[in-house]
Amino acid sequence: MSIDDRPAPGVARSPGISFQKLLDTDTHEVPAELRAESSRYFGSDDLPAERYTSREWHDKEVAHVWSRVWQFACREEHLPDVGDYVVYEIARSSFLVVRTAPDTIKAYWNSCLHRGRQLKDFDGHCDSEIRCPFHGFAWELDGSFKQAPADWDFSTLADRVEAGEFQLPEVQVATWQGFVFINPDLMAEPFEEWAGDGLDHFDRWDLASRYVEVHVAKVIECNWKISQEAFCEAYHADTTHPHTAKYIGNSNSQIDVWDNCSRVITPAGTSSPMLPYEVVPDEMLRAMLDIRVDEDTPFEVPEGDTCRRVAASKARDRWRPIVGDLADEWSDSEMIDNFDYTVFPNFHPWGSFNRIVYRFRPNGDDHRTSIMEVLLLSPFAGERPPPAPVHWLGPDEVFTDAPELGMLGKIFDQDLANMSKVQKGLETSRKGAVTMSDYMESKVRWIHHKLDEWIDAGELATEREVGVEL
Repeated sequence: MSIDDRPAPGVARSPGISFQKLLDTDTHEVPAELRAESSRYFGSDDLPAERYTSREWHDKEVAHVWSRVWQFACREEHLPDVGDYVVYEIARSSFLVVRTAPDTIKAYWNSCLHRGRQLKDFDGHCDSEIRCPFHGFAWELDGSFKQAPADWDFSTLADRVEAGEFQLPEVQVATWQGFVFINPDLMAEPFEEWAGDGLDHFDRWDLASRYVEVHVAKVIECNWKISQEAFCEAYHADTTHPHTAKYIGNSNSQIDVWDNCSRVITPAGTSSPMLPYEVVPDEMLRAMLDIRVDEDTPFEVPEGDTCRRVAASKARDRWRPIVGDLADEWSDSEMIDNFDYTVFPNFHPWGSFNRIVYRFRPNGDDHRTSIMEVLLLSPFAGERPPPAPVHWLGPDEVFTDAPELGMLGKIFDQDLANMSKVQKGLETSRKGAVTMSDYMESKVRWIHHKLDEWIDAGELATEREVGVEL
């Protein structure tokens, strides 16, 4: 192809069948949420490697992103009773998320107003007060000051309590689809306004009615963006997960970007256009369902049917005992395709009956390591089961050491094999930059576009404050 014949930047698409064309073959009504399209072009320039390797860039993220943005802290089911609390930590900060009343959740900076000790070290429950384990200063669950041992020795304490100086400092809290979000910035716009387009799709899928069946976490030897970006595009799958190419159209993915939300939709029941040969339907279905058969056992896609329809039918049979009529009302696509949404900066809820939720964050204040968490949210019948405790994998463990992940463990291990190597490669890179595609990796570009927005706005605000002080 000559230079003059190339499509405009950001317009080129895979030669295989598009997701929207596949939807035209669906046996059920396709919801508007799947018909929505919102591609955006973020340029073709390289991104500096220092975004992943530089302490200075990490400090900018801490100052202007993690201290100001809405972020997923826990699920409501982690706080079923009044007095239950969760410790949420991000970079240098620690927060205490507490159910203070049957219908109220608050979050405080996790620091005693006496000598500064963390008020709580681990998730737990307190019956009626939040008491510091160092000297015993105590607060009511609603954050109001309760008691100081030997208060006669603090001559100004009563006046300071009266002035409100000893109320536990709060951060903003919001709930969405059973998730609890916090924002340290009290001036930030409400979560409902910030969320915007994209997240409203989940009104159809009702994640609030799920429960945390699995929760696995691991420290990864790379920057949080490297671990996250491994799950922000399907372009890598044909190489990193080659067994999926027979039944997943990895390079046929549709990428949509709104403001604070984006998604990658990857269709199943169609082979990757990157394969140099055609996959027959029977072979595709066996690969998709992970079925091993001998030569004497027939396994065929019925004549006139397709792999997508057969797989969707089997998925309906699997879900019907749990979700009832929904299994027969939702589209084939919702039964089998992958809908990976990302809420800036680090929250990944999957749509439809996909159970996956990811969270990626810095490992404390270390910009060269990160924490990757996988939650599986499952529908249930009857009383809500308790949420699974976090299964922390050790430094020498891999995701297949968490059997509760099932086949996903193998996929994550394949991704894990790349992550630390990307960090090491960028640390030693002579080029000093990252090159990304225009469309297939546009969701990754979107994350960096948003980071630029937040950091630039934060630095500008800081300059103005300094100017006012001068």
